[in-house]
Amino acid sequence: MLSDTEIQRVLVFAAHPDDVDFGSAGTIAGWTDAGITVSYCIVTDGDAGGHDESVPRAEIAPLRRKEQTTAAACVGVHDLRFLGYPDGQVEATLALRKDLARVIRQVRPDRVVCPSPERNYARLPPSHPDHRAVGSAALDAVYPDARNPRAYPELLDEGLEAHRVKEVWLPGFDNPDHFVDATDLVDRKIEAILCHRSQFEKPGMDADAPRKWIRERMRQTGEKAGFEYAEAFKKIQTG
Repeated sequence: MLSDTEIQRVLVFAAHPDDVDFGSAGTIAGWTDAGITVSYCIVTDGDAGGHDESVPRAEIAPLRRKEQTTAAACVGVHDLRFLGYPDGQVEATLALRKDLARVIRQVRPDRVVCPSPERNYARLPPSHPDHRAVGSAALDAVYPDARNPRAYPELLDEGLEAHRVKEVWLPGFDNPDHFVDATDLVDRKIEAILCHRSQFEKPGMDADAPRKWIRERMRQTGEKAGFEYAEAFKKIQTG
């Protein structure tokens, strides 16, 4: 596997605004601090989310894009691409694979981070159907689509040459094999997550509750690897 010193650019795929921050924001903050360029590709605008019924549904998508843009800046990310697929209806189609392969060829990352396509039976939220669909399409876009010049020849017509991603990291995986020490980055992660106010603000909610459970989840992950706080991933070599 590659060390971070061998990585210049990372591309993160996510199904919804806030997915990146729950899964990887601490790790990403460490990467950008080290000079690695990170780009986000968010497949939906999260337009089926939010708790405040007084907010018109048409305003949710631009609100969530704004929240994600602000959260990304908290961890040093300024290149965001939103694909605008409908929230809750994502499928791992050839069209989605081509869209993700296009972004890979545009960004030309060394490392891709994407959701797991597998169902997590220990904890259901990581297994949202959109997450699994984006994970499956992203892995297919990494191999074979983005690296095969004969896959989607129309991308060549767009001037996008084939590109080989060197490795993939999956956050939220049921059996992770790699842990990142996020002890010095936990506050940055919390700051990024709390930018998604539309997903947290509920009547009567304890304002400190999100901070407490984020820290507790990261503490539990850290215990498995001997860190105070950590994020966990499954690493995949692309061959």
